[in-house]
Amino acid sequence: MRIGLAGAGRIGAFHAGILSGLPAVDSVVIADTYAARAGEVAGRLRLEAADSPEHMLRLGLDALVIAAPTRAHPGLIVAGTDAGLPVFCEKPVAPDIDSTREVIKRVGGAAASVQIGFQRRFDAGYVAVREAVRSGALGWVHTLRATTLDPAPPAPAYIETSGGLFRDCGVHDFDAIRWVTGREVREAYAVGGNRGAGFFRAAGDVDTMAAVLTLDDDSLAVVSSTRYNGAGYDVRLEVLGSRDSVCAGLSGRLPLRSADQGGTFPPGPPYRDFTERFADAYRAELAAFVNLAAHGGQSLCTMGDALEAFCIAEACELSRARHEPVAVAEVRP
Repeated sequence: MRIGLAGAGRIGAFHAGILSGLPAVDSVVIADTYAARAGEVAGRLRLEAADSPEHMLRLGLDALVIAAPTRAHPGLIVAGTDAGLPVFCEKPVAPDIDSTREVIKRVGGAAASVQIGFQRRFDAGYVAVREAVRSGALGWVHTLRATTLDPAPPAPAYIETSGGLFRDCGVHDFDAIRWVTGREVREAYAVGGNRGAGFFRAAGDVDTMAAVLTLDDDSLAVVSSTRYNGAGYDVRLEVLGSRDSVCAGLSGRLPLRSADQGGTFPPGPPYRDFTERFADAYRAELAAFVNLAAHGGQSLCTMGDALEAFCIAEACELSRARHEPVAVAEVRP
């Protein structure tokens, strides 16, 4: 297969390395609005570079992977599906709910061949947690605890266009909660804080957040995120049930030191970042997309799924601003 990759930044270069190593992929063509950046990545990985994303789409592709900035996602998704290509796009579909709805409407029947990048669905730990929940092994679920804790903040320029901590980081937890439980979030109550760099507040964002979500079966989810977890990159999902409890991310590289006397957990070095923690999940995610492109079928993470997670994030932002719970139905289309 011949795969086009739009975006040669950090995640784009990471995806390029994965795609070029998949057995079903014969060639990868990479393009970026900054042609020199695409050329540098292509040269390093011995791939083909195109002058621009528009040029790349005319080079006889079998599928399109989008790792460009969020503002470019809608146009590239539509261009790819208009060209008859299966499309993989990093989250989100678009910068806001209305734009996401427009893209879904515009794509129409081609939506089944669009996969959105929520890599936790392909992480072995999250898959095992989902199986435990769906099998009934935990009994009835009453509490979920989800964390996304970054060791250090990104650059100020990124924060200005990220959409904020709820939409940028929390949305992964929101999707995982829906996917693992098979339930919808009914209500959100969220707060945020700023004790770090001033550029978060200047952008209308927060550097730390906490949210309590009420699901449609009255189970509760507590979500916590920060840009300042100095111990390392920490992503976990705990699910507590009436008969048993289980956790994804409770490994020997968990950046959480035991304070108990004689405690030696964890024994290994902490994860540095998301590419290290989820390397296998990203590989499985892109392999699943390549299989979709080659053989057809239904996307394993649809634009509708991305929209639902975005609605939860939007309800959290409204809750933070209003200092009160917000029903997700208020923002859901």
